Amino acid sequence: MSTHPSRRSFLGHAAAGFSSLAFSRLAQAQATTEPPPRPLQVEHAVAEPVSLEVNARPIPNFEPRDRSRTRFGSLDYRSGLVLTSPFRGFGGLSGIRLDAKGERFLAISDQGGWFTGRIRYSGTAMAGLDEVEAAPLLGAEGRPITEKRMWWDSESLTRDGNLVYVGLERVNQILRYDFSKGGIHARGEPIPVPPALRKLPHNKGLEALVLVPKGQPLAGSLIAFSERGLDADGNLVAFLIGGPTPGQFSVRRTEKFDISDAVLLPSGELLILERKFSWFTGIDIRIRSIPFKSIAPGAVVDGPALFRADLGQEVDNMEGIDAHVTAEGETVLTLVSDDNFSMLQRTLLLQFTLVE
Repeated sequence: MSTHPSRRSFLGHAAAGFSSLAFSRLAQAQATTEPPPRPLQVEHAVAEPVSLEVNARPIPNFEPRDRSRTRFGSLDYRSGLVLTSPFRGFGGLSGIRLDAKGERFLAISDQGGWFTGRIRYSGTAMAGLDEVEAAPLLGAEGRPITEKRMWWDSESLTRDGNLVYVGLERVNQILRYDFSKGGIHARGEPIPVPPALRKLPHNKGLEALVLVPKGQPLAGSLIAFSERGLDADGNLVAFLIGGPTPGQFSVRRTEKFDISDAVLLPSGELLILERKFSWFTGIDIRIRSIPFKSIAPGAVVDGPALFRADLGQEVDNMEGIDAHVTAEGETVLTLVSDDNFSMLQRTLLLQFTLVE
Protein backbone atom coordinates (compact mmCIF):
# COMPACT_ATOMS: atom_id res chain seq x y z
CA MET A 1 0.00 0.00 0.00
CA SER A 2 2.86 2.38 0.60
CA THR A 3 3.35 2.69 -3.17
CA HIS A 4 0.07 4.58 -3.54
CA PRO A 5 -0.11 8.38 -3.07
CA SER A 6 -1.38 9.76 0.20
CA ARG A 7 -4.48 11.94 0.47
CA ARG A 8 -2.39 15.06 0.99
CA SER A 9 0.18 14.36 -1.73
CA PHE A 10 -2.56 13.41 -4.18
CA LEU A 11 -4.40 16.65 -3.52
CA GLY A 12 -1.19 18.61 -3.75
CA HIS A 13 -0.41 17.32 -7.23
CA ALA A 14 -4.00 17.72 -8.35
CA ALA A 15 -4.02 21.39 -7.34
CA ALA A 16 -1.97 22.31 -10.38
CA GLY A 17 -4.86 21.29 -12.60
CA PHE A 18 -7.59 23.26 -10.88
CA SER A 19 -8.32 26.92 -10.38
CA SER A 20 -7.77 28.01 -6.79
CA LEU A 21 -11.50 28.53 -6.22
CA ALA A 22 -12.64 25.22 -7.68
CA PHE A 23 -9.93 23.30 -5.93
CA SER A 24 -10.63 24.86 -2.55
CA ARG A 25 -14.19 23.53 -2.73
CA LEU A 26 -13.18 20.10 -3.94
CA ALA A 27 -10.34 19.79 -1.50
CA GLN A 28 -12.74 20.32 1.39
CA ALA A 29 -13.92 16.79 0.68
CA GLN A 30 -10.70 14.86 0.18
CA ALA A 31 -11.17 11.23 -0.69
CA THR A 32 -10.06 8.68 1.82
CA THR A 33 -7.38 6.82 -0.09
CA GLU A 34 -4.17 5.18 1.04
CA PRO A 35 -2.54 6.11 4.37
CA PRO A 36 0.25 8.70 4.40
CA PRO A 37 3.52 7.84 6.11
CA ARG A 38 3.18 7.63 9.89
CA PRO A 39 5.37 10.67 10.72
CA LEU A 40 2.91 12.94 8.87
CA GLN A 41 -0.06 11.45 10.68
CA VAL A 42 1.32 12.01 14.19
CA GLU A 43 2.55 15.49 13.38
CA HIS A 44 -0.54 16.99 15.04
CA ALA A 45 -0.86 14.54 17.91
CA VAL A 46 -1.69 16.00 21.33
CA ALA A 47 1.49 15.46 23.33
CA GLU A 48 0.21 16.34 26.81
CA PRO A 49 -2.90 17.65 28.58
CA VAL A 50 -3.55 21.28 27.69
CA SER A 51 -6.26 23.94 27.82
CA LEU A 52 -6.82 25.72 24.53
CA GLU A 53 -8.69 28.53 22.90
CA VAL A 54 -11.12 27.67 20.11
CA ASN A 55 -12.53 30.45 17.97
CA ALA A 56 -15.98 30.09 16.42
CA ARG A 57 -17.45 31.84 13.39
CA PRO A 58 -21.22 31.40 12.93
CA ILE A 59 -22.68 29.82 9.79
CA PRO A 60 -26.01 31.66 9.48
CA ASN A 61 -27.23 29.73 6.42
CA PHE A 62 -26.65 26.11 5.55
CA GLU A 63 -27.26 26.84 1.86
CA PRO A 64 -25.64 30.18 0.92
CA ARG A 65 -27.38 30.24 -2.48
CA ASP A 66 -30.82 30.28 -0.83
CA ARG A 67 -30.68 31.96 2.55
CA SER A 68 -34.40 31.52 3.13
CA ARG A 69 -34.14 27.73 3.03
CA THR A 70 -33.90 25.90 6.36
CA ARG A 71 -35.44 22.50 5.55
CA PHE A 72 -33.19 19.80 4.12
CA GLY A 73 -34.88 16.44 3.77
CA SER A 74 -36.11 15.47 7.23
CA LEU A 75 -33.85 17.99 8.96
CA ASP A 76 -34.28 21.67 9.86
CA TYR A 77 -31.06 23.65 10.10
CA ARG A 78 -30.54 25.20 13.55
CA SER A 79 -27.02 26.64 13.51
CA GLY A 80 -23.41 25.99 12.65
CA LEU A 81 -19.88 27.07 13.52
CA VAL A 82 -16.54 27.14 11.76
CA LEU A 83 -13.99 26.27 14.45
CA THR A 84 -10.33 27.33 14.46
CA SER A 85 -7.61 27.38 17.09
CA PRO A 86 -4.02 28.56 17.41
CA PHE A 87 -3.30 25.17 19.00
CA ARG A 88 -1.72 23.16 16.19
CA GLY A 89 -3.13 19.88 17.50
CA PHE A 90 -6.74 21.04 17.08
CA GLY A 91 -8.51 19.38 14.16
CA GLY A 92 -9.01 15.98 12.60
CA LEU A 93 -12.22 15.50 14.60
CA SER A 94 -13.65 12.09 13.80
CA GLY A 95 -16.16 11.40 16.58
CA ILE A 96 -18.25 13.34 19.09
CA ARG A 97 -20.58 12.53 21.99
CA LEU A 98 -22.69 15.07 23.89
CA ASP A 99 -24.34 15.06 27.29
CA ALA A 100 -28.12 14.86 27.63
CA LYS A 101 -28.45 18.66 27.37
CA GLY A 102 -26.28 18.94 24.26
CA GLU A 103 -23.79 21.13 26.10
CA ARG A 104 -20.77 19.19 27.35
CA PHE A 105 -18.96 17.30 24.61
CA LEU A 106 -16.33 14.60 24.28
CA ALA A 107 -14.58 14.33 20.93
CA ILE A 108 -11.60 12.52 19.44
CA SER A 109 -9.19 13.44 16.69
CA ASP A 110 -7.85 10.88 14.27
CA GLN A 111 -4.37 11.46 15.62
CA GLY A 112 -4.91 10.00 19.05
CA GLY A 113 -6.30 12.99 20.94
CA TRP A 114 -9.22 13.73 23.27
CA PHE A 115 -11.06 17.07 23.17
CA THR A 116 -13.58 18.09 25.82
CA GLY A 117 -15.45 21.28 26.50
CA ARG A 118 -18.82 23.00 26.52
CA ILE A 119 -20.94 24.32 23.66
CA ARG A 120 -22.16 27.85 24.42
CA TYR A 121 -25.60 28.72 23.10
CA SER A 122 -27.40 31.96 22.31
CA GLY A 123 -31.00 30.88 22.44
CA THR A 124 -31.12 27.70 20.38
CA ALA A 125 -28.10 28.61 18.21
CA MET A 126 -24.55 27.55 18.97
CA ALA A 127 -22.37 30.57 19.70
CA GLY A 128 -18.98 29.11 20.62
CA LEU A 129 -16.96 26.61 22.64
CA ASP A 130 -15.78 27.15 26.21
CA GLU A 131 -13.53 25.28 28.65
CA VAL A 132 -11.87 23.29 25.86
CA GLU A 133 -9.17 20.86 26.93
CA ALA A 134 -7.12 18.33 25.01
CA ALA A 135 -5.17 15.27 26.08
CA PRO A 136 -3.56 12.27 24.42
CA LEU A 137 -5.41 8.96 24.36
CA LEU A 138 -3.49 6.64 26.65
CA GLY A 139 -2.97 2.93 26.21
CA ALA A 140 -2.98 0.25 28.88
CA GLU A 141 0.59 1.15 29.86
CA GLY A 142 -0.32 4.78 30.50
CA ARG A 143 1.56 6.05 27.44
CA PRO A 144 0.05 7.88 24.43
CA ILE A 145 -1.27 5.40 21.88
CA THR A 146 0.60 7.31 19.16
CA GLU A 147 3.79 5.67 20.45
CA LYS A 148 2.54 2.32 19.13
CA ARG A 149 2.92 1.58 15.46
CA MET A 150 -0.28 2.35 13.54
CA TRP A 151 -2.33 2.92 16.74
CA TRP A 152 -2.89 6.64 16.20
CA ASP A 153 -5.92 6.50 13.88
CA SER A 154 -8.74 6.92 16.42
CA GLU A 155 -11.85 7.17 14.25
CA SER A 156 -14.89 6.12 16.29
CA LEU A 157 -16.35 6.90 19.70
CA THR A 158 -19.25 5.82 21.87
CA ARG A 159 -19.97 5.85 25.58
CA ASP A 160 -22.19 4.36 28.25
CA GLY A 161 -21.91 6.52 31.35
CA ASN A 162 -18.32 6.31 32.54
CA LEU A 163 -17.40 3.63 30.00
CA VAL A 164 -16.05 5.08 26.77
CA TYR A 165 -15.11 3.01 23.72
CA VAL A 166 -12.73 4.19 21.00
CA GLY A 167 -12.19 2.41 17.68
CA LEU A 168 -8.76 2.46 16.03
CA GLU A 169 -9.06 2.08 12.27
CA ARG A 170 -5.61 1.09 11.04
CA VAL A 171 -5.23 -1.75 13.54
CA ASN A 172 -9.00 -2.42 13.88
CA GLN A 173 -8.87 -2.52 17.67
CA ILE A 174 -11.31 -1.19 20.26
CA LEU A 175 -10.12 0.42 23.49
CA ARG A 176 -12.35 0.72 26.56
CA TYR A 177 -11.81 3.63 28.95
CA ASP A 178 -13.28 3.87 32.44
CA PHE A 179 -13.73 7.60 32.98
CA SER A 180 -14.34 7.06 36.69
CA LYS A 181 -10.56 6.53 36.79
CA GLY A 182 -9.34 9.92 35.66
CA GLY A 183 -11.63 10.97 32.81
CA ILE A 184 -9.62 11.72 29.70
CA HIS A 185 -6.50 10.71 31.64
CA ALA A 186 -7.78 7.14 32.03
CA ARG A 187 -5.99 4.22 30.39
CA GLY A 188 -7.51 2.33 27.49
CA GLU A 189 -7.76 -1.46 27.64
CA PRO A 190 -8.20 -3.41 24.38
CA ILE A 191 -11.35 -5.53 24.33
CA PRO A 192 -11.78 -8.82 22.47
CA VAL A 193 -13.15 -8.32 18.95
CA PRO A 194 -14.22 -10.81 16.26
CA PRO A 195 -11.37 -12.11 14.08
CA ALA A 196 -13.17 -10.82 10.98
CA LEU A 197 -13.12 -7.29 12.40
CA ARG A 198 -9.35 -7.46 12.77
CA LYS A 199 -9.16 -8.36 9.06
CA LEU A 200 -11.00 -5.28 7.82
CA PRO A 201 -9.16 -3.17 5.21
CA HIS A 202 -6.20 -1.18 6.51
CA ASN A 203 -7.68 2.25 5.77
CA LYS A 204 -11.35 1.37 5.26
CA GLY A 205 -11.86 -0.45 8.54
CA LEU A 206 -13.45 0.36 11.87
CA GLU A 207 -15.20 3.73 11.46
CA ALA A 208 -18.26 3.90 13.75
CA LEU A 209 -19.29 2.56 17.16
CA VAL A 210 -22.67 2.46 18.90
CA LEU A 211 -23.30 1.12 22.41
CA VAL A 212 -26.85 -0.15 22.87
CA PRO A 213 -28.18 1.08 26.28
CA LYS A 214 -30.47 -0.68 28.71
CA GLY A 215 -34.09 -0.80 27.68
CA GLN A 216 -33.33 -1.22 23.98
CA PRO A 217 -33.28 -4.47 21.98
CA LEU A 218 -29.75 -5.87 21.92
CA ALA A 219 -28.96 -3.99 25.14
CA GLY A 220 -25.31 -4.30 26.08
CA SER A 221 -24.18 -4.87 22.50
CA LEU A 222 -21.40 -2.82 20.99
CA ILE A 223 -22.11 -2.29 17.29
CA ALA A 224 -19.04 -1.72 15.12
CA PHE A 225 -19.35 -0.48 11.53
CA SER A 226 -16.66 -0.59 8.88
CA GLU A 227 -16.05 2.35 6.57
CA ARG A 228 -15.76 0.19 3.46
CA GLY A 229 -15.14 -3.37 4.54
CA LEU A 230 -17.32 -5.29 2.10
CA ASP A 231 -19.03 -8.67 2.22
CA ALA A 232 -19.27 -11.03 -0.75
CA ASP A 233 -22.21 -9.04 -2.15
CA GLY A 234 -20.49 -5.67 -1.88
CA ASN A 235 -22.36 -4.52 1.23
CA LEU A 236 -20.77 -2.82 4.25
CA VAL A 237 -19.72 -5.15 7.05
CA ALA A 238 -20.75 -4.54 10.67
CA PHE A 239 -20.49 -6.48 13.92
CA LEU A 240 -22.49 -7.09 17.09
CA ILE A 241 -19.94 -7.46 19.90
CA GLY A 242 -21.09 -8.84 23.25
CA GLY A 243 -24.75 -8.53 24.18
CA PRO A 244 -27.36 -11.26 23.73
CA THR A 245 -26.66 -12.12 20.06
CA PRO A 246 -23.11 -11.39 18.93
CA GLY A 247 -22.35 -11.86 15.26
CA GLN A 248 -21.81 -10.19 11.90
CA PHE A 249 -24.33 -8.41 9.67
CA SER A 250 -24.22 -6.05 6.71
CA VAL A 251 -25.52 -2.60 5.77
CA ARG A 252 -26.66 -2.44 2.17
CA ARG A 253 -24.29 -0.20 0.24
CA THR A 254 -25.85 2.07 -2.37
CA GLU A 255 -24.45 4.77 -4.66
CA LYS A 256 -20.90 4.00 -3.43
CA PHE A 257 -21.42 5.72 -0.06
CA ASP A 258 -19.12 4.78 2.84
CA ILE A 259 -19.99 4.86 6.55
CA SER A 260 -18.39 7.59 8.66
CA ASP A 261 -20.40 7.40 11.92
CA ALA A 262 -23.67 6.28 13.51
CA VAL A 263 -25.93 7.14 16.44
CA LEU A 264 -28.81 5.36 18.14
CA LEU A 265 -31.67 7.72 19.01
CA PRO A 266 -33.65 7.36 22.25
CA SER A 267 -36.61 6.46 20.03
CA GLY A 268 -34.75 3.35 18.89
CA GLU A 269 -33.98 4.68 15.41
CA LEU A 270 -30.43 4.06 14.15
CA LEU A 271 -28.97 6.82 12.01
CA ILE A 272 -25.94 6.22 9.84
CA LEU A 273 -23.83 9.11 8.57
CA GLU A 274 -22.34 8.39 5.15
CA ARG A 275 -20.14 10.20 2.64
CA LYS A 276 -18.64 9.77 -0.80
CA PHE A 277 -16.21 11.78 -2.88
CA SER A 278 -15.56 12.22 -6.59
CA TRP A 279 -13.27 14.65 -8.37
CA PHE A 280 -16.11 15.23 -10.82
CA THR A 281 -18.99 15.79 -8.38
CA GLY A 282 -17.20 16.65 -5.11
CA ILE A 283 -18.47 15.59 -1.69
CA ASP A 284 -21.83 14.03 -0.90
CA ILE A 285 -23.13 13.58 2.64
CA ARG A 286 -26.08 11.39 3.54
CA ILE A 287 -27.89 10.29 6.70
CA ARG A 288 -29.83 7.05 6.51
CA SER A 289 -32.37 5.70 8.97
CA ILE A 290 -32.06 1.98 9.74
CA PRO A 291 -34.88 0.14 11.57
CA PHE A 292 -33.08 -1.05 14.69
CA LYS A 293 -35.27 -4.14 14.98
CA SER A 294 -33.88 -5.35 11.64
CA ILE A 295 -30.35 -5.74 13.03
CA ALA A 296 -29.42 -9.36 13.73
CA PRO A 297 -26.54 -11.71 12.91
CA GLY A 298 -26.61 -12.54 9.21
CA ALA A 299 -29.02 -9.73 8.32
CA VAL A 300 -28.60 -7.20 5.51
CA VAL A 301 -30.16 -3.96 6.78
CA ASP A 302 -31.26 -0.96 4.76
CA GLY A 303 -33.26 2.21 5.18
CA PRO A 304 -34.24 5.51 3.57
CA ALA A 305 -32.14 8.64 3.36
CA LEU A 306 -33.35 11.41 5.68
CA PHE A 307 -30.84 14.00 4.58
CA ARG A 308 -28.42 14.67 1.78
CA ALA A 309 -26.02 17.55 1.13
CA ASP A 310 -23.09 18.45 -1.10
CA LEU A 311 -20.71 21.34 -1.68
CA GLY A 312 -23.66 23.56 -2.53
CA GLN A 313 -24.29 23.54 1.21
CA GLU A 314 -21.98 24.20 4.16
CA VAL A 315 -20.42 20.76 4.49
CA ASP A 316 -16.94 19.35 4.61
CA ASN A 317 -15.56 15.91 5.43
CA MET A 318 -18.32 15.12 7.94
CA GLU A 319 -17.15 12.30 10.21
CA GLY A 320 -19.07 12.50 13.49
CA ILE A 321 -22.73 12.50 14.49
CA ASP A 322 -24.57 12.51 17.81
CA ALA A 323 -28.05 13.37 19.07
CA HIS A 324 -29.74 14.81 22.13
CA VAL A 325 -33.32 15.68 23.03
CA THR A 326 -34.13 19.23 24.17
CA ALA A 327 -36.41 20.17 27.06
CA GLU A 328 -39.03 20.96 24.41
CA GLY A 329 -38.83 17.40 23.08
CA GLU A 330 -36.92 18.20 19.88
CA THR A 331 -34.33 15.70 18.65
CA VAL A 332 -31.20 17.63 17.70
CA LEU A 333 -28.46 16.10 15.55
CA THR A 334 -24.90 17.42 15.89
CA LEU A 335 -22.39 16.80 13.10
CA VAL A 336 -18.65 17.48 13.14
CA SER A 337 -16.11 17.45 10.31
CA ASP A 338 -12.52 16.25 10.03
CA ASP A 339 -10.40 18.93 8.37
CA ASN A 340 -7.45 16.57 7.82
CA PHE A 341 -5.30 19.39 9.27
CA SER A 342 -5.48 21.01 5.84
CA MET A 343 -5.66 24.75 5.22
CA LEU A 344 -8.15 24.00 2.44
CA GLN A 345 -10.64 22.30 4.73
CA ARG A 346 -12.65 23.35 7.75
CA THR A 347 -13.68 22.04 11.14
CA LEU A 348 -17.45 22.46 11.12
CA LEU A 349 -19.93 21.92 13.94
CA LEU A 350 -23.50 21.75 12.62
CA GLN A 351 -26.84 21.22 14.33
CA PHE A 352 -30.19 20.21 12.85
CA THR A 353 -33.60 19.41 14.27
CA LEU A 354 -34.97 16.04 13.18
CA VAL A 355 -38.48 16.61 11.85
CA GLU A 356 -40.75 13.70 12.66
